Amino acid sequence: MLLIPAIDLKDGKCVRLRQGEMSQVTHYSDDPVGMAEHWQNLGAPYLHIVDLDGAVEGTPKHLAQIEAIAKKLTIPIQVGGGIRKIETVHAYRSSGVDRVVVGTAALHDPEFLTLIAQQFPQKILVGIDVKQGLVAVHGWTTVSTLTPQQVFDSLKELPLGGIVFTDISRDGMLNGPNISALREAAKTSPVPVIASGGVTTLEDIQAIQEIEGNISGVIIGKALYEGTLDLKGALALVHATGETQSLC
Repeated sequence: MLLIPAIDLKDGKCVRLRQGEMSQVTHYSDDPVGMAEHWQNLGAPYLHIVDLDGAVEGTPKHLAQIEAIAKKLTIPIQVGGGIRKIETVHAYRSSGVDRVVVGTAALHDPEFLTLIAQQFPQKILVGIDVKQGLVAVHGWTTVSTLTPQQVFDSLKELPLGGIVFTDISRDGMLNGPNISALREAAKTSPVPVIASGGVTTLEDIQAIQEIEGNISGVIIGKALYEGTLDLKGALALVHATGETQSLC
């Protein structure tokens, strides 16, 4: 299971939001490239980057910064936020991004999702952001009428790399992940699940590891920036648990 630090970009800066509210911003760094290097130096095997402005406006706003990060790092990155055109997917992939995360467009334009999944097999992730049991879109500003299960059902035939499953109510709150929702997602998703939202302590990571089903990774955001979770300690826990499981 991969532990994946998150870098959220707004106005060129590294920030975190509370429950996806663009008005509830905490600023952590003016240097996205330096922050990315920091997590890599601590042992992160992968990074998750979100263009928050792009997610709301529907077109990427931080392509230059993300390209600079991709060129500087030796570990792979995945990027989400405002990816609604095939030209954007090509631009990110050409800039060195390993995987792209598609949210709103995956729900509103299934032909687009099918096209990019076929062109880039295993390199497209679908972001499923849930609020009160329903999937939210447009940078979490609009709640649809779709349930996660309905979205899962629409993805069964596509060569996707996985889904990023986020409980919006837990995101940035430091009050733990929604284990029951993650358990249901892991049980019913046709592709691997990356857990996101609310991960705060080592105990949260242990709880996610214990979920039966295909959980391939955990995205960690505010807990790393606020110091409630130490990345090196979390990586050691996952490594030790993996060794234990391999011996059983």
